[in-house]
Amino acid sequence: MASTPQTAEAPNPALVFETLTAYQRSAALRAAIELDIFRAVGEGPGDVPSLAKHCSASERGVRILCDYLTIIGLLRKDDGHYRHTQTSAMFLDPRSPACIAATARFLGNPALHEPFAHLTDIVRKGTTTLPGQGSVEPENPIWVEFAHSMAPMMAPMAAPLGSIVLDGHNGAVHVLDIAAGHGLFGIEVAKQNPQARVTAVDWAPVLEVAHSNAQKAGVADRYTKLPGSAFEVEYGGPYEIALLTNFLHHFDPPTCVNLLKKVHGALKPGGRAAALEFVPNDDRVSPPMAAAFSLTMLASTASGDAYTLRELGAMYRQAGFSNVTAHPVPTGPTPWWSDTNNNAHPLPRENLHRQMGGRST
Repeated sequence: MASTPQTAEAPNPALVFETLTAYQRSAALRAAIELDIFRAVGEGPGDVPSLAKHCSASERGVRILCDYLTIIGLLRKDDGHYRHTQTSAMFLDPRSPACIAATARFLGNPALHEPFAHLTDIVRKGTTTLPGQGSVEPENPIWVEFAHSMAPMMAPMAAPLGSIVLDGHNGAVHVLDIAAGHGLFGIEVAKQNPQARVTAVDWAPVLEVAHSNAQKAGVADRYTKLPGSAFEVEYGGPYEIALLTNFLHHFDPPTCVNLLKKVHGALKPGGRAAALEFVPNDDRVSPPMAAAFSLTMLASTASGDAYTLRELGAMYRQAGFSNVTAHPVPTGPTPWWSDTNNNAHPLPRENLHRQMGGRST
């Protein structure tokens, strides 16, 4: 039986034009956040004069900006009045507990955008044009901003990830949180387990943000700061759990393996090392958000990448881990929580979404 021929994709010059002008979308969103447009829309009545007064801006500017936000799907317009979409109501109105507008401070940071002005050279060379190690250069101040502004985006993932990594463990547990950043993941483990103690590793100014979050969460008495490079400081331990959230993608596989070996050595037999990562499929073009993250790593790091589960699993096994499993994250932009499990307690087969290992006994 002959195969059905695929429908030819129609040529689309609009795609080219929209891509070349995509910078306008991010600029418009950042401007709307800075002007407090989304709060004003949520409070109503949503007409141009009212919005302009609330935002201390010109009526012409507000009208054109809100029309543009409507065109790209972040607002809707009814009889000259602007209203929220479901997305803007939940994620952009500061009155919403799920608001992630603060992420614009980090994602809009000029230091992150600058390498893309040199992307042609970066592609030719295969590495960032930023000095030294790129975005992971020691004491880079952008990570303080990351800790402050990216917490709202990561917060919805903290509770489910805390449950996964604890796996019902209610007794005393010592957690190593590597590149802790805002600290929310280690803090969540401490919140879910009153006997958990967390040791957080990061640059000293970043750890001040994490420690402040631990104080707000009421777990500061079980939260220890360990300032310095994750590659250089002595971890102490041994630990039952190690967290590596959004960290491995900054480095090439040999560097990741060396770090994972160090982590392996800091764990008790049967301990667990869990990594939160952007994980593309083996085709490296899907799912879109995870796959596209490779370009961010190309532009901003010396050798980082978004690694597939196959690649991550190989790194873990080379570092001495076994029984590597992966868990889909139900909330947030990061699609997979890759979790190395105790050999004595493997997950049921139906939960093994991909092959990935726990510290060998």
